[in-house]
Amino acid sequence: MKARNQMRYWGIAAAVFVAVLWLLGHVLMPFILGGAIAYFIDPAADRLERAGLSRVAATALITVAGVLIFVALSLSVIPALINQMIDLVEIAPQLLRDLQDFISRRFPSLLDQNSNLRMILTSLGETIKSQSITVLSGVVGSAMSLVNIGIILVIVPVVSVYMLLDWDRMIARLDELLPRDHAPLIRSLAGEIDATLASFVRGMGMVCLILGTYYAVALMLVGLQFGLAVGFIAGLVTFIPYLGAMIGGILAVGLALFQFWGDWWSIGLVAAIFMFGQVVEGNFLTPMLVGSSVGLHPIWLILALAVFGTMFGFVGMLVAVPVAAALGVVARFAIRQYMEGSLYLGESNPEDE
Repeated sequence: MKARNQMRYWGIAAAVFVAVLWLLGHVLMPFILGGAIAYFIDPAADRLERAGLSRVAATALITVAGVLIFVALSLSVIPALINQMIDLVEIAPQLLRDLQDFISRRFPSLLDQNSNLRMILTSLGETIKSQSITVLSGVVGSAMSLVNIGIILVIVPVVSVYMLLDWDRMIARLDELLPRDHAPLIRSLAGEIDATLASFVRGMGMVCLILGTYYAVALMLVGLQFGLAVGFIAGLVTFIPYLGAMIGGILAVGLALFQFWGDWWSIGLVAAIFMFGQVVEGNFLTPMLVGSSVGLHPIWLILALAVFGTMFGFVGMLVAVPVAAALGVVARFAIRQYMEGSLYLGESNPEDE
C-alpha cells in the first residue's frame, strides 16, 4: 500500500480513536490521570536510577513517599482547608453587609433605601453566596460524575505505579513504531513538547506549591481569618501570571480591612506579604524553576482555559495547559516551516538560485 493511502487510513483510524475517547472519557479518565502522574514523576525515578537504585526500587520508594504525603495531608491540611473554604463562602454576604454599613456611616447619601448602590451591594452578596456554592458543588459534582472517589483512590494510584514502572519501555516501544522517514522530525517535536511541559507544568507546579504554602503560612501567622483558604486560592491560580497575586491580594486585603479595621499595621503586613511573594516569584522562583524560553503567553493560557473549560467542563480545565503547551510547539514549528517555504520567500528567492 502506498504511503498516501496508508496516511488516509491512519487518519481515519485516528479520528475514530478520538471519537472513542470522547464517548468513553468518563471511563478512561482514571487512566489518563494515572498516566499524567507517571509522566510528571518519571524524572524523579530516573534520578533515583542514576543514583544506583533499580527501576522497581525507585518506583517503590516514590510510591511509599506519595502515600505518606497523601495520608499526612488528609489528616491535617485538607479538612481545615475544606472547612475554611465553606466558611468563606458562607461569610461573603456578611462581609458585603459590613461594607454596606461602613459606607452608610461614612457616606450616608450614597446608600439611602432606594439608591442603586445599596441594591447592587445587596444583590451582589446573595449572588456571591449562591454562585460560589453552585461552582463548588458543580466542580465536586462533575468530578464525582466522571470518577467516584473509590476509583480515584484505587485505580489512579495503581495505574500510575504500573506506568511509572514501565515508562521507559513504553517510550522505547513508541519510538520503534514511528515511520522511519519522519522519525527524526517527530522525535524533535516530541522533545520540544516534553521540554515545554517540563519547564512550564512541572516548574509552575512547584512555584504554585511554594507560593501557596508561603501565603497560607504567612497569613495565618499574621492572624488573618481564612488565611489557609486564601493562600490555597492564590497559589492555585499563580500559573496564570499576575492573576494569582491579584485575586489572592484583593481577597486577603479585603478580609484584612474587615478583620483589622483601624489596625493599619496588620493590614499593611497582609499587603506586604503579597508584595514580597510577587518579588520572589518574579525574580527568583519563575526564572529558576520555569525558565524564560517556554513560550506560553498569559493570553494563550487564559484562552485555553476558557475554551477547554467551556467545551469539556472540569476535565477540560485539567488538560487545558498541557494541550496549550503542545499546540504552541506545533504552531511555532508550522510558522518556521512557512517562513522557510516558497509561499513566504517567493518563487524567485535569491537563496534558491
